[in-house]
Amino acid sequence: MPKKNNISSEQVKEIMEARETIKDKTADRRLRAVQLRGEGLSDKEIAERLETTSNMISYWVRLYVKEGLKGLLPKERKGNHRNMTFQEEEEFLSQFYEKAKSGEIIEISEIKKAYAEKIGFKTKSHGHIYEMLKRHGWRKVMPGSRHPKKASDEAIKASKKLKPR
Repeated sequence: MPKKNNISSEQVKEIMEARETIKDKTADRRLRAVQLRGEGLSDKEIAERLETTSNMISYWVRLYVKEGLKGLLPKERKGNHRNMTFQEEEEFLSQFYEKAKSGEIIEISEIKKAYAEKIGFKTKSHGHIYEMLKRHGWRKVMPGSRHPKKASDEAIKASKKLKPR
């Protein structure tokens, strides 16, 4: 017979206090499920009320028994998920800086390909490359809309056969 996880009345009070302060709806739903279990309802009854499965209710209760409130609250996302340090990024971008300085056009796909080779695996989007460029003060510069050898406006007028009006 499976082990029945019981929730005490003190734990129910603790959950009720936590539910008053929490703003995350999914965490509140989990806490409510455990609270209802502590009030004596079965997994099936709770599942019907919360429109989920009894297996999910059982999982949330086990998680609460094992980890307490922390197990049901949303996990905090922190940290630096970069693959290189700032200095390594700077060294990596130096090869592209020389190209850019000489006037060559650098495409993001070219940087992304070199980045993937450097870190040893492919990445999904260009977003992290744009963020890296932003961190290092790069900016998007498009080639001018005017040809550098275009004649002046006066020379163009003089070459046209204009009829007087």
